[in-house]
Amino acid sequence: MIARYTRPEMGAIWSELHKYECWLEVELAASEVLAQLGQVPPEAAEALRNHADFDLKRIEEIEREVRHDVIAFTTAVAEALKTEGAAEESRWLHYGLTSNDVVDTAQALQIRDASRLIEAGLESLSHALKRLAQEHKHTLQIGRTHGIHAEPITFGLKAAIWWEEIERHRKRFASAAEEIRVGKISGAVGTFAHIGPEAEEMICSRLGLKAAPVTSQVLSRDLHAHYVASLAGIASSLDKIALEIRHLQRTEVREAEEPFATGQKGSSAMPHKRNPITSEQISGLARVVRANAQAAFENVALWHERDISHSSVERVILPDSTILIDYLLAKTTWLICGLRVNTARMRRNAESTKGLIFSGRLLLDLTAAGMLREDAYRLVQQEAMEAWENEGDFRARVEADSRIQRFLTKEQLDNVFSLERQLGNVDRIFHRVFGT
Repeated sequence: MIARYTRPEMGAIWSELHKYECWLEVELAASEVLAQLGQVPPEAAEALRNHADFDLKRIEEIEREVRHDVIAFTTAVAEALKTEGAAEESRWLHYGLTSNDVVDTAQALQIRDASRLIEAGLESLSHALKRLAQEHKHTLQIGRTHGIHAEPITFGLKAAIWWEEIERHRKRFASAAEEIRVGKISGAVGTFAHIGPEAEEMICSRLGLKAAPVTSQVLSRDLHAHYVASLAGIASSLDKIALEIRHLQRTEVREAEEPFATGQKGSSAMPHKRNPITSEQISGLARVVRANAQAAFENVALWHERDISHSSVERVILPDSTILIDYLLAKTTWLICGLRVNTARMRRNAESTKGLIFSGRLLLDLTAAGMLREDAYRLVQQEAMEAWENEGDFRARVEADSRIQRFLTKEQLDNVFSLERQLGNVDRIFHRVFGT
């Protein structure tokens, strides 16, 4: 069901057809390298390359009988070779290999191809966030802590935080994708009993992979756990962005809003509704990717040199996690590119408490002017609570308070309530984040 939400090429990477295509490519690369090393007749390797093929339905038929997917695959390929008049050469197919030599190495090819699409998605989102940040570099917004108005920020600063977070994920994911770009052709227990290490290195190189330095019958699953964990990290940051937009779209806030297409409807019962459905979908599906990371960590501990408890899990979590991240990146990029930012509402909300958001600045300036900090805190809090409870004008109360007038002049109070002063370091922050 998930595949229909993603780009066709991502879904195709994890199709049964492509899986077996990768298996066949590993088999052919192995036979060609072994031919180079004099362990397989060159004409046999050539015949395998020219005539090896498979029929997906036939593999499924054989597997129902033998209950072993790799044997079903090699049998189906051998049948195809026989049909092509290469029955004699078919005996060199899968020569010296064990099942997981093929399965793990081929899976590395699928993960590599999926990773390229994810890296492209991360890059697109990064560009969109950078544009958003720069466009709203000086757009006034109220900062909130615990959901409560705190001090002024700019919407561009919020987007810059998102951008830097995605940039960190790009580096982490690139590292995880490179780390898992490994294959293994080391045999049933990893001892190279039938094929030497030099053959493994040549086969992996031929496939665009690195050879794992040491393995059992399988690649160590900490590689896969780290990879899926990096996907879960990306999902969590996309969830963070979506959750923020969901809050900003609330009726009482209304500072930003998802795109709402002509003809779109938000509710079957309430025609006025414009719901943040894409953001909610992003938040929901991010939970699935995070849950998959737990399953990936459970796969690390296997019996001795291998069991297959990890195999069934990976048939779910690797396609689902990469497909979901590809989809979530595309949806988040769409969301950011089409985001409706209500700058007037942002300013109105920031000004709605009539100066309360400058209480911290007032506290510091009173302290600097000679008032004991505890006395200053008590005084400012008293005026702030009175304004809060009665929805009064905090600045007017402060300017009329004789206790404050003894320490701060009218000009100094103007400076207390200065947005330019409060946000005077925004350019410097942007320089630190984005450079010149």
